[in-house]
Amino acid sequence: MLTSKTDTIESFGLQPGRVLAGKYEVLSLLGSGYQGEVYLVQERKTGIERAAKIFFPHRNPKDRTSTTDARKLHKLRSCPVLIQYLNQEKLRFRKREITCLISEFVEGQQLSDFLKKQPGKRLTYFEGLHLLYALAKGMEPIHRMGEYHGDLHIDNVMIRRIGIGFEVKVLDLYHWWGTKKENIREDVLGLIEIFHSAIGGRKQYAKHPEAVKKICCGLKKTLIAKKFKTAGELRAYLETMEWA
Repeated sequence: MLTSKTDTIESFGLQPGRVLAGKYEVLSLLGSGYQGEVYLVQERKTGIERAAKIFFPHRNPKDRTSTTDARKLHKLRSCPVLIQYLNQEKLRFRKREITCLISEFVEGQQLSDFLKKQPGKRLTYFEGLHLLYALAKGMEPIHRMGEYHGDLHIDNVMIRRIGIGFEVKVLDLYHWWGTKKENIREDVLGLIEIFHSAIGGRKQYAKHPEAVKKICCGLKKTLIAKKFKTAGELRAYLETMEWA
């Protein structure tokens, strides 16, 4: 809708069957966030399903946000934990030009929804460690390239259970002020917060083994930053951690 005072688009509300840019048919809404909405769409010529992220204009002045996203995704295209960017499209919505990024569509479900379906709405700590390892290993090449995600939390993780482990993708890059080193450390904090939340949060924390608590560090930012400076360091720690 549009607000009467600021003419700000707060939701697109696109219905199934609507055609975007003459190329993509809307199938369903996948999710919404600070920057815009993401829809499952189908290429009309090929029948291939894609994801279309449509930016709210006030969150994307002069296409700065969408352009930064596209360039960063292209730079990090060799990192499998990220959804692969394909191309940019321009749409018309209520007589306004709107920017849309088309990306691959990834099967799975949001981690937040996945957790709701688990016994006690949480993972066991062994399952949580497998999840944390998959995320740390996935984020490692991003940090190695001197880049960061910027917005890691359970709603920005897509997950599929594969055997004893998990296949994961992270969504919605975000761009912060400050140095990349600082933002990389914030990513590591985000990974550990995801792990902490996935195994039950503060309500379950006292019951976890000491080895698990040594990873969470009580969620104290300074302790985590001292122990794990990058996702690679966290991954290496998990591979060699000792159990009491």
